Amino acid sequence: MKGFGLKDIDLIVYDFDGVMTNNTVIISETGSESVVVNRSDGMAVGLIRNKGLRQIIISTDANPIVKKRAEKLQIECYNNISDKLSLLNQFLFDNSINSSRVLYVGNDINDL
Repeated sequence: MKGFGLKDIDLIVYDFDGVMTNNTVIISETGSESVVVNRSDGMAVGLIRNKGLRQIIISTDANPIVKKRAEKLQIECYNNISDKLSLLNQFLFDNSINSSRVLYVGNDINDL
């Protein structure tokens, strides 16, 4: 059986909530939202980036924290996206990436 490794991947796509977070939203009495991220996830993203592998976040969440976290991780981010599949297909077309060489990390029905 043939092995599968980083050499077989051109792009890793992450959802944000539930992938980069513990899927919990903290809402203050003023309505502002906060999330908890794991520094170990950030370290892993950095190690993958250092291997030269492109990574992006595609999230339906409009909260600016998604872009702030992506900036800290130094990866591209597309948030407030209602149709993830259309955006991903356009991204793959624009960047000449074959969908069979994409690793997608999601946690919910809209990530299928």
